[in-house]
Amino acid sequence: MTAPTTSAPPADEEPGLPAAKDSDVAFDQDRLPAPPNSTALLLRSLLAPMKGRVAVTTLLLLLQQAAVQAGPLLVAYAIDRAVPAFRDHDNGPLIAVGAGYLLCALASGGLQYAFIRASARVNQDVLLDLRGRIFRHAQALSIDFHERYTSGRLISRSTTDVESLRELLDEGLQELVTVILSFLYISALLLWLDLGLGAVAVASFVPLYLLVRVYRRRAGRVYRKRSTAIAAVIVKFVETMNGIRPVRAFRREAANDADFAVLNKRHERVNGDALLEMARYVVGSRLVANAAVAGIVLWGAYRVAQDSLELGVLAAAVLYLRRLYDPIDRLGMFLNSYQSAAASLEKIAGLLAQTPTVPEPSAPRQLPVLESPDRPGREVVFEGVSFGYRTGGEVLPRFDLVLPAGQTVAVVGSTGAGKSTLAKLLARFYDPSAGRVLLDGVDLRDLAMPELRRGVVMVTQEAFLFSGTVAENIAIGRPDAGREEIERAAKAIGAHDFISALPDGYDTDVRKRGGRISAGQRQLVAFARALLADPSVLILDEATSSLDVPGERAVQRAMDTVLKGRTAVVIAHRLSTVEIADRVLVMEHGRIVEDGTPAELTAGTGRFADLHRAWRDSLA
Repeated sequence: MTAPTTSAPPADEEPGLPAAKDSDVAFDQDRLPAPPNSTALLLRSLLAPMKGRVAVTTLLLLLQQAAVQAGPLLVAYAIDRAVPAFRDHDNGPLIAVGAGYLLCALASGGLQYAFIRASARVNQDVLLDLRGRIFRHAQALSIDFHERYTSGRLISRSTTDVESLRELLDEGLQELVTVILSFLYISALLLWLDLGLGAVAVASFVPLYLLVRVYRRRAGRVYRKRSTAIAAVIVKFVETMNGIRPVRAFRREAANDADFAVLNKRHERVNGDALLEMARYVVGSRLVANAAVAGIVLWGAYRVAQDSLELGVLAAAVLYLRRLYDPIDRLGMFLNSYQSAAASLEKIAGLLAQTPTVPEPSAPRQLPVLESPDRPGREVVFEGVSFGYRTGGEVLPRFDLVLPAGQTVAVVGSTGAGKSTLAKLLARFYDPSAGRVLLDGVDLRDLAMPELRRGVVMVTQEAFLFSGTVAENIAIGRPDAGREEIERAAKAIGAHDFISALPDGYDTDVRKRGGRISAGQRQLVAFARALLADPSVLILDEATSSLDVPGERAVQRAMDTVLKGRTAVVIAHRLSTVEIADRVLVMEHGRIVEDGTPAELTAGTGRFADLHRAWRDSLA
């Protein structure tokens, strides 16, 4: 057969992706683009389902603060009324003051306990919801996002950044609300007790407000840098531990240690900057508060001496001022937590604002019913397809290709020829830049993901196994399968004997990434998983390239079982894998340059014939 023609795009149609946007080319993993006010909208959406509980929690804090702020009023009444009455042998007012103070203390303690319990439940439910959202959204995002956004940063978003929000919810918000309520209660009471003292106290909040604004602006920048710095530390740690074998093999320990030291030092420096900003705020706020209290006490004492102010009112005013200014340090701690949480929420909101580039269809369609269940294969058609990645550059120029139902097609070519990209389009890990991929006449973009994943399954070079039993890993292909079906699939693949020899048979925990069994055994488990899933189209992407000869032969025997009756696309470097194919496609620079049966291409003088002769010579 001759190579298929590669049609040129019409003059009015640009092949590949449109010109990459700046946001696509300069993908900032630490500052993902997000809509305006996305942080506030995220926080509002987290609290919206808990409006009733938030209202009850707020009411408890309002009542608790009312009980707390009644104390100085009772002191003023005691000094100006109860003590003079006691001198006149009237014990009633003083006893009433003592009983009132005790009741306020008990009420304050009880309401504080109720508030902490109620707020703790709200906070934990918010964090539970947020972690779940991050996890679900990360799974829903397309493959191209995960290829650009490191797993270490995802871990940082769901751990360090969520922990920053936890600190804010557990401690900071209570401090903020307490300070605001104290300011409102105390300002109103001071103005009611004495207009002059109240006006001076309220005026003293102007410089404090300016200090808070400056601190928020400066600390905001610092905490954004801190969130980025800790994410970089986590990314480096995860990357090193995941690649511990090549690290040891190439003696990268010292170099990695040096790189980690730089990142760790940067994190330390940013933390130091955050503490320095906090220190500046605390010193400035205490200076303003102490100066205001000193001035009011001196002015109040002068007025008491002039009989224009009662001593009890001055005592209450001083107590209120101390209560007003004492939380200033705690307000600084809130601002500390707030800036950290705001920076973290900004990053989380940016992550949650990302949309899948491979979206679910708005009106999904179903695949046609198979005419013969014994022949589960479906026809695959690439119709006017071209593709390029976001970073620019066309990988697959426009082409047309038909894979008849039940045909096994091997795709060969040099590294970077576009073989895996073609497979990823068929698996709909990506959507074509132009054209469409059809499965029995249905555009893959019109299939709901569950329907597509039932119809098309990919087995990759690294047969990834999850922590859990062998049976659980095989059943990933069809979670509702019973033990008999799982064992039947394993027997058909030729994996039953080695699985039965494991310590607990099918109930043996394969541990992290399937590290308890060999690469060939993991690949057999992956094939059993694919067979159990019973797809119409099976994609094998370098499924034997990492195996030794015995392992490859075992997997090839399994492939004969798995591929029977199905449409299959086999991406192969080893030409021994090609021998099972009905048809071979040779790719170069994203184009299909040869197309024919293995025998036809081997007998020819093209690229495949050269590859086949080189392979035969290597065996000799």
